[in-house]
Amino acid sequence: MVRPGGRSARVQASVHTAVRELASEVGRDALTVPLVAQRAGVTPSTIYRRWGDLQELLSDVAVERLRPDTTPGDHGTLSSDLTSWAEQFLDEMASPAGRAYIRDALLGDPDGGNAGQCSAYAAEQIDVILTRATRRGERTPDAESVIDQVVAPMMYRILFRPDGLDAAYARRLVAGVLRDV
Repeated sequence: MVRPGGRSARVQASVHTAVRELASEVGRDALTVPLVAQRAGVTPSTIYRRWGDLQELLSDVAVERLRPDTTPGDHGTLSSDLTSWAEQFLDEMASPAGRAYIRDALLGDPDGGNAGQCSAYAAEQIDVILTRATRRGERTPDAESVIDQVVAPMMYRILFRPDGLDAAYARRLVAGVLRDV
């Protein structure tokens, strides 16, 4: 268990910061455990003990970076809220940095826990939007339908067919899931 503010949390924060800084300074491909450890002020054995290897560390950092910073915006209607969220999600995930984080999150995750965590982030954001719409008296699809009809196609396209990804694509997906309610 990691205590908030404890040594373990401080080590994680300093190592994550070192990874982000070094990746922007020397490039992701030049990262090594000893380089990260030196920047973070820890020993390489600390990193190996906690993360196992560089790929697992990069995966952990990616999952942290993929966590949304804010609650989805309230634009007054389900359609506006979900469209705005989907456009932002697509823009962030389809960016070069977003794709790198997705790749890192999945590559260093042999048991699938990181993929599940990233999926949970999206589901939490969708739940906020749907709960807000329900309180306004709007009919809503269930969260799994939004994941299946909006998030899943976007992620597939981001990973395997990135051409043509734009706000219009996100709007079409949202319109499709809302047509069914």
